Amino acid sequence: MNADSHSIRQTPRYIAVEGPIGVGKTSLCKRLAESLEYEVVLEKAEENPFLNRFYRDRRQHALATQLFFLLQRAQQIQELRQDDLFKTARVADFMIEKDRLFAQQTLDPDEFKLYENVYQHLTLDAPVPDLVIYLQAPTETLLGRIQRRGIAAEQYIERSYLEQLNEAYTEFFHYYDASSLLIVNSTQIDLVNNDSDYQELVSYILALPSGTHYFNPRPNLL
Repeated sequence: MNADSHSIRQTPRYIAVEGPIGVGKTSLCKRLAESLEYEVVLEKAEENPFLNRFYRDRRQHALATQLFFLLQRAQQIQELRQDDLFKTARVADFMIEKDRLFAQQTLDPDEFKLYENVYQHLTLDAPVPDLVIYLQAPTETLLGRIQRRGIAAEQYIERSYLEQLNEAYTEFFHYYDASSLLIVNSTQIDLVNNDSDYQELVSYILALPSGTHYFNPRPNLL
């Protein structure tokens, strides 16, 4: 750990949970919100009318899918700003930075220039989380979880695409220093269905000083 030994332990008021498709970020976000009595903010992927088509044909529907997500997240950030962010504790299952990360993986160079133009003209001013929880898992694990949760459109997701996203997330968080960061190896633990795994993580979060930390527990068998 590279935490500052002089940091004051304080429960984060704004937590963002991030990670690639299938890693379990939304499920963990909901559970943390319930345990900590925080408001939950979800990215509402089901409202994107282009997403199912994107999974079937990424090349044809990438730009529309990405622009919809960008505008949707910009609106959510505006709503957060209109509310009193500092009086309401929240946990979210996305960061605005993930939008650009996905765009870099899915758009061709000309499309990405258009995306960047739209991005630059939006007044985002996104609040910075007090803590980011980055859930990691290898591609094989992600594919298995996607298959088990059985969302029809997600079954079209290609291994190569997940590999790209995994590598992009790894690189992004290797350099991330905007807030405290907890990198969680979720490969062999079940933070949704195994109470011991989940409670161990919550205890770790509540005692966490500022800085970058790694949570790599052994699985608690049911």
